[in-house]
Amino acid sequence: MSARDTGTRLRVAAITALLPLLVLTACGSDDTSGATPAGAQASAAPTDDPVAAVRKVDSVAALLPADVREAGMLRVGSSIGFPPGAYYPDGQGKPPAGQDIDIADAVARILGVKLERQDASFETILPALASGKYDVGTGNFGVTTERLKAVDFVTYINDGQGFAVKKGNPTLTTKVTDLTQLCGQTVGTGAGTTFEATLTAKKGVCAEAGKKPYDVKVYSESGATLTALQQGRIDIVMSTINGLRFQAAQPAAQTSFLGEYHRLDVGFAFTKGSPLTTAFQAAVNELIKGGTYARILEKWGTTASAIHASQVNPPEHT
Repeated sequence: MSARDTGTRLRVAAITALLPLLVLTACGSDDTSGATPAGAQASAAPTDDPVAAVRKVDSVAALLPADVREAGMLRVGSSIGFPPGAYYPDGQGKPPAGQDIDIADAVARILGVKLERQDASFETILPALASGKYDVGTGNFGVTTERLKAVDFVTYINDGQGFAVKKGNPTLTTKVTDLTQLCGQTVGTGAGTTFEATLTAKKGVCAEAGKKPYDVKVYSESGATLTALQQGRIDIVMSTINGLRFQAAQPAAQTSFLGEYHRLDVGFAFTKGSPLTTAFQAAVNELIKGGTYARILEKWGTTASAIHASQVNPPEHT
């Protein structure tokens, strides 16, 4: 094994050891029972910082509109969910951390601008782009045909939809490849997500198969979904592939990842026709070319989700 491979394994091991159940401490819960699942605690983030060495690239920065270059600032609506995407480490008022945070910060450095990051719930960000509240949105937004009607995307990773259950679930033990496997179950997911849209659009599959329909419970906070799973109020969670895989690696979470269901490109979101997309695409490609992108994904254990080049508004994967 090379020194680089050893370093990667040590970093992944460190994240696993240091981040048990961050989804609970970082995102809160809408649970009112007062019960906190075993193992919930605040934790630290990896300390390596591949973003620190990133510098402004004048030719890329020149692609920004003149008023943005002059202001030197972009307003970002940011959904802070759970590792490895974006979360709050330590639970003590520290800035958010994660793969999405690092990529956005690195893009800003290349463009020579500061990010004014504003926390927002996932389902409110895309509508707020159209109103002009934010210049760009982040939050693991999957590129879908429906979203492309109203929003422009600049891709930076490939993630998608997956499922997880409480460890030891006797009913769901194999990879979910067909939604009829969910019939008769209660599925928890996030509000305004592609997961909610998929579950809603496909809800008739159980009736077509002569089975009891599945029930969908929607949560505004990621931590609330995990709490519901651990307390037996839902049977299965539908969420991001990387997030559920990461969560299942934490012993305290007591969840089992049931595999990938549907891959999606993930991107920065902009109002339709935004003049920012060309600059962001060039900045992401500069990170890929220079190796910083690979180091960020290595840091967060998401190398399998790397893209070879950023795209503006690619078609949805089918």
